Amino acid sequence: MTNTQIPAVPAARPAAAPPATAAPRLSARDRGTRLLATLFLTPTIVGIVVFTVVPIVGSVVLSLFHWNVIDAPRFAGAANYGEMFSDSTVLVSFRNTLVFMVFAVALQLTVALVLALAVNGRMPVWLRSVFRSAFFFPLVLSAASISVVMKYLFNQDFGVVNWLLGLVGIAPVPWLTSENAAMATVVLVYVWQQFGFSFLLFVGGLNNIPKEIHEAAALDGATGLRKHLTVTLPLLSPTLLVASVVGIINALQVFEQPYVLTDGGPGDSTRTVVMVIYERAFEQLRFGEASAVGVLLFVLIMAVTALQFRLSRRFVHYQ
Repeated sequence: MTNTQIPAVPAARPAAAPPATAAPRLSARDRGTRLLATLFLTPTIVGIVVFTVVPIVGSVVLSLFHWNVIDAPRFAGAANYGEMFSDSTVLVSFRNTLVFMVFAVALQLTVALVLALAVNGRMPVWLRSVFRSAFFFPLVLSAASISVVMKYLFNQDFGVVNWLLGLVGIAPVPWLTSENAAMATVVLVYVWQQFGFSFLLFVGGLNNIPKEIHEAAALDGATGLRKHLTVTLPLLSPTLLVASVVGIINALQVFEQPYVLTDGGPGDSTRTVVMVIYERAFEQLRFGEASAVGVLLFVLIMAVTALQFRLSRRFVHYQ
């Protein structure tokens, strides 16, 4: 046999890389726009860093020390956290705060939603504006000043509320001196002032629901309560999420109402977490322990908020 020689196949050359293109140069107008945006954002960013990030980091660091302002700080490690979990006052304050949050937020959202549905119904435009202003007005007032007025109104001996109840033959109620009644009174005063914010959110959310959807539901036979449960609430769920998140965050930080109305009493029945932080820091000069309580409250708020957004995947419906 004759040997045939197979010609060698030349190796394939690697593909040449595409020539690098120079980054497009920004025009003077674009550079000016970016500079202007940076100038507008800088105060906000600086404010967030100075008044939010730095205090949070400072509180975490301070929670690891014993410090009374007078003497030099002494490193304590996790001792402040250990003392906090063994302090009955701190534990009771967290329980009171959670109980307050549940009842206050539930009542606030319910009252705000019912009033928003009523105001959004058939009524003259001027009357609707009057109701909106009246319901929002308590929110612009100082919580401390409102609590001072309410403390006189709910006084057991000479309060206007018990005087009105006496006109119909009801005995005076110890609104601020009974454990159960004191917490209920604090909740009522808090809701009376705070529901205006949720009310405005719900009014805006109701106005964004297309009227055609309600008309189609009416043609299908959905009227009254059924229409609100099957149509209004699902379409209003994003607004409900925002209102509940803001409401829970504010309720977990309640301070003025229980501090002015009951000073945490009777006993510790209305003492909240922020009240404990205030007492530890500014009355007892135990800033390390106060910071540890504050850090735990911050973690609790973040955990509850994260849980809300997690659950919102099932219950919130976007159009």
